[in-house]
Amino acid sequence: MAPKLLITRKLPNDVEARAAVSFDVCPNLTDGLMDQSALLARAEGVDGILATVTDRLDASTIATLPASVKIIASFSVGTDHIDLEAARARGIIVTNTPDVLTDATADIALLLLLGAARGAASGMAAIRDNTWANWAPTGMLGISLTGKRLGIYGMGRIGQAVAARARAFGMLIHYHNRHAVKGQEDATFHQTLASLLAHSDFLSINCASTAQTRGSINAQTLAALPHGAIVVNTARGDIVNDDALIASLTTGHLAAVGLDVFNNEPNIDPRYRTLPNAFLLPHLGSATQETRNAMGFRALDNLDDYFAGRVPRDRVA
Repeated sequence: MAPKLLITRKLPNDVEARAAVSFDVCPNLTDGLMDQSALLARAEGVDGILATVTDRLDASTIATLPASVKIIASFSVGTDHIDLEAARARGIIVTNTPDVLTDATADIALLLLLGAARGAASGMAAIRDNTWANWAPTGMLGISLTGKRLGIYGMGRIGQAVAARARAFGMLIHYHNRHAVKGQEDATFHQTLASLLAHSDFLSINCASTAQTRGSINAQTLAALPHGAIVVNTARGDIVNDDALIASLTTGHLAAVGLDVFNNEPNIDPRYRTLPNAFLLPHLGSATQETRNAMGFRALDNLDDYFAGRVPRDRVA
């Protein structure tokens, strides 16, 4: 018999069609978010779960999963929504989907850089609200990327892809990572976040959400940025302290911000919506047809490996 697979959200049609070939699929026909009780009920008797970032697989949930569940394949590169230690304690395999969303997310980071630097939010509002009176030599002036220092916080796959794109705009690359990255010799490595921030006209947040990085962009660290800096975030919302970021935007210490991820999304801090210097997107980082298909196929590859007795390529727990 085919392994029984719970798919917690509606996935692209091609992904669901492939899943149906190899698995006895328990789909989420309504695409509604599952709370803990609903997920546990739907997981009864299944062999694996294909989960997404909207599923909060914390220690309590994992400890209560039915004994039949042997693997959780996450439709994501990040795994901060899954308690990996709890999964290890239960002997549940966890996999993710690295590599395939790198380019799409890096593209969004550059969109945020440009949108924030050129005041795209205010410009779009002027068009939509019909308040654009006339072209003016000093009207709607933004900030050029060329020649500016881009600080990259987290020089993994996505950080490196952002750097490659930013170089095409003539930006000077600085980065902070756990260690210097081979192939980035033309970029300036900073051993500390504080050093990076002091040398960043623009800051791109590309690090993973960990105990060390959560809340690391706060009042103290934002104050280390040069006056008039711009911050963009395509990583995770919990890396940023909202109160501190909004205060920096309101006082003018930061010129602008570009955000694709938020704390408590989609219920974001409503103050962001009132800021004319905030360029905001609804978590579009991996949102292309090609990327979402690739993510689904990668998750299914990991599931196929496990149920064929092989070690999944992208095992993280």
